[in-house]
Amino acid sequence: MCLTTPGQVVRIDGTTAETRTAEVDFGVAKRTVNLAFTPEARVGDYVIVHAGFATRTLPEEEARAALALVRELAASAAGGSS
Repeated sequence: MCLTTPGQVVRIDGTTAETRTAEVDFGVAKRTVNLAFTPEARVGDYVIVHAGFATRTLPEEEARAALALVRELAASAAGGSS
């Protein structure tokens, strides 16, 4: 199973589709990802990343809802359910 978490684009480098990369903030870590599949991505956008590539952009409200759910699941897991 693959669980993806949205990340926010904080910086973009490169000028062509082949060379554009972004620094993406996932809240607990920042990663450099390739933007070849999401040429529309801009600083401040939220993206879904798989295997080092941003595969789609997300509306901010959808990304925030997903991040809230991830935080809720993490808090529940930390509570030690049996």
